Amino acid sequence: MNAAKDTVEQTVAESWLDRVLELDVGPVAHGGHCVARVDGRVVFVRHALPGERVRVVVTEDRHGSFCRADTVTVLLASPDRVEAPCVWARPGGCGGCDFQHATPDAQRALKGEVLAEQLQRLAGVRRSVEVEELPGGPLGWRQRVRLAVGPDGWAGFRAHREHDVIPIADCSLAPTGMLAPVLSRQWRPGDEVQVELDSDGEVHVSSGSERDPAPVSHRAAGREWTVAPGAFWQVHPALADTLSDVVRQWADVPSGGRAWDLYGGAGVLAAVLAEQTGGTGVVTVVESDRAAVRSGMAALADLPWVRWRTGRVEHALDELTQEGRPDVVVADPPRKGLGRAVVDQLADAGPDRLVHVACDPAALARDVSLLAGHGYRLERLRAFDAFPMTHHMEAVALFVR
Repeated sequence: MNAAKDTVEQTVAESWLDRVLELDVGPVAHGGHCVARVDGRVVFVRHALPGERVRVVVTEDRHGSFCRADTVTVLLASPDRVEAPCVWARPGGCGGCDFQHATPDAQRALKGEVLAEQLQRLAGVRRSVEVEELPGGPLGWRQRVRLAVGPDGWAGFRAHREHDVIPIADCSLAPTGMLAPVLSRQWRPGDEVQVELDSDGEVHVSSGSERDPAPVSHRAAGREWTVAPGAFWQVHPALADTLSDVVRQWADVPSGGRAWDLYGGAGVLAAVLAEQTGGTGVVTVVESDRAAVRSGMAALADLPWVRWRTGRVEHALDELTQEGRPDVVVADPPRKGLGRAVVDQLADAGPDRLVHVACDPAALARDVSLLAGHGYRLERLRAFDAFPMTHHMEAVALFVR
């Protein structure tokens, strides 16, 4: 008995780091990799596709039940495999893209499988998911890019799950020439640099040590917003209008009604809600970023029935509930989702409809389960390929009581 236990402990303790394995690739998993199994252990494999036979190198092993690996040779390729358009999207290269080796159709199918699997596993909901393509194609879409600066002062992207900065000459996801002002010069080592392309085609560059003084202009929902450099805005140029259209269709706030826009940013979705309530209603935006609130107040100055609260959502909800029950709530939380505390507060508020915008499939699935516990049913779901070539997506869910 003790000998068997010692053997198991020795097997678990033995590191597979840098070991070369030949394996058959299984299904896609959340996080931009696929799952394989070798000698009783799970191997999360990057740069592979389901059904392939590949040779990998183990890149991370913390002596648990799984390890991580990167594909170095494809022995039997999937029909969905293509040549990556970027030379830095390779094993040991840039960690930003997960699926450049797959066709755009295959990428969207993989993302749909991930969201469907998370919904079933975490919320008990069986639903097929189609991830919809956004205009603009799979390359050149990214209008906001954050780069790291290495010890030598040159900017680049970090390697996957590493702090190392990979030097690059360009990024195929960004419009041509957008990164030239950053990549052509040196910066303070250890800094981060954000590059933004606004709706007028102007490039804005800011870092921790250098701030672009010019405001950034964006257009969405038929309006124009002026935001500070570095402030949050959707990365894909078509996403803000896409989300606005979905909210316009699903929110269905009655004229004169009450709506909340939680984690509302600069108020793009609040503008849509205000159209529906009209001047006899009330739309309340809750946002913790003071700069975003200032931008939103300026953009929606002609809509005095849009009210603003600066602060954390969980701190504002109790007071908001005392002002009256909302007919509809729109929530666009950070990647971690709403979470139990906020869901409990929303259920106490009792809106008839909740439109939930989510950027993480697992977090959305957890929220689906929490809301179901309060009697809110997942009525409709749409997902969008707002981040082509990566494993990320954007989803919108409608819940009804």
